[in-house]
Amino acid sequence: MLRSAQLNDAPPNTASDQLSVNGQVAAVPVVRFQEQASELATALEQLNADSGDYPTQVVDRLMDLARATQISDLHLQPVADGLDIRVRHDGVLRPLCKIDDGKVASVASRMKVMSNLLTYRSDVPQEGRIAFPGETAEVRVSTFPTLYGERAVLRFFGHDQQHTRLEDLGHAPEVTDAILDTLAETSGAMLITGPAGSGKSTSLYASMRKLSQDSGGSRSLLSIEVPIAGVSQSQVNAAAGFDMHVGLRSLLRQDPEVIMIGEIRDPTTAEIAIQACLTGQLMLTTFHADSAATAVSRLLDMGIEPYLMRSGVIGILSQRLLRVLCSCAGESRDEKDFCGLPIKVCDIPTGCEMCNHTGYRGRMLISEYLSLKDSSLADQILDTKDSRKIYRIAVDNGMKSLWERATEVVRQRRTSPAEVRRVLGVSMRI
Repeated sequence: MLRSAQLNDAPPNTASDQLSVNGQVAAVPVVRFQEQASELATALEQLNADSGDYPTQVVDRLMDLARATQISDLHLQPVADGLDIRVRHDGVLRPLCKIDDGKVASVASRMKVMSNLLTYRSDVPQEGRIAFPGETAEVRVSTFPTLYGERAVLRFFGHDQQHTRLEDLGHAPEVTDAILDTLAETSGAMLITGPAGSGKSTSLYASMRKLSQDSGGSRSLLSIEVPIAGVSQSQVNAAAGFDMHVGLRSLLRQDPEVIMIGEIRDPTTAEIAIQACLTGQLMLTTFHADSAATAVSRLLDMGIEPYLMRSGVIGILSQRLLRVLCSCAGESRDEKDFCGLPIKVCDIPTGCEMCNHTGYRGRMLISEYLSLKDSSLADQILDTKDSRKIYRIAVDNGMKSLWERATEVVRQRRTSPAEVRRVLGVSMRI
């Protein structure tokens, strides 16, 4: 049993897609998504779910699709009559197909074997990674028990190898300069914030590569959970008692000059990381927050003392990915299409064969950078936990917000107000 999903709203099915490089739209090769999806559906339909190697065959084909189409996430949702498969491409989650789960072993179990998770525990959430020998891409695997079996979500990193240099990510020139200025410091923490799928890890990896290349081996660079050439990397293994807290504490005894942590997830990790900055290390990490201002208020709410923040955190980068309008976009002067943006005219998605009738092709980056090097500004910001007040203080002191950046690219006819509303909502429009 297999039922293909509707793919009329799938990502671009052309021989080239658009990605932002240095703020400009550039063409890069990409396989036709719709054709690949249809071929996958046909291939999966021919597999025998009663076979012992059925889960392996399904996973192999899904991995091939991920490599070919550069999807960012793969969702496997168990349902009453099978396994519902969805993929996220260009930030939008799309149904792919529904298949039978394996009769001998489940597809989720195969994912767990590949990521070294406990296959005999299906009653608790687990997290792991898949690294492919000889490939720069890696996959983060997360499983979660549900009514009909284990749900698995895979996140793919390292598809876009043209985005390995910090200067090529598409940050505004002043933001890139601010990041480079921060990387030149010998102590302090730079936080890269945003929701899942906003490109945080890409900016983190590119920043660490910049440090590795510029140092030429003269600086001690270490990381936890982030593999990068020229950087000593350690992998968290909770089952062996080597969690993030133990790893970070131990890392501080390895004579580090720069430390990179994949993500701050809890108050203990946050406190250890910020305290490490006070002993003479530069710290790079990601943190889930929807803006630079919210990151400050969240850390304060987690119990991080203001004096630690004032002395430790030197910069916060917040970013988003917006879909880029296809060349078929049409002009609109109707206020209802402006979505509250202070504009008089905009382009809106129309849809054509080139963009699979979505109106968009590829994505671009927008970002804001809050520098806390100025002690007087840091004092003003850390005197309040209210993210709205922090936001106003930051903007009044020269920070160009994500909302302002988004408005600029709408005026440049590169994206639509509806896309800005989809990604940013309205909470940042203060």
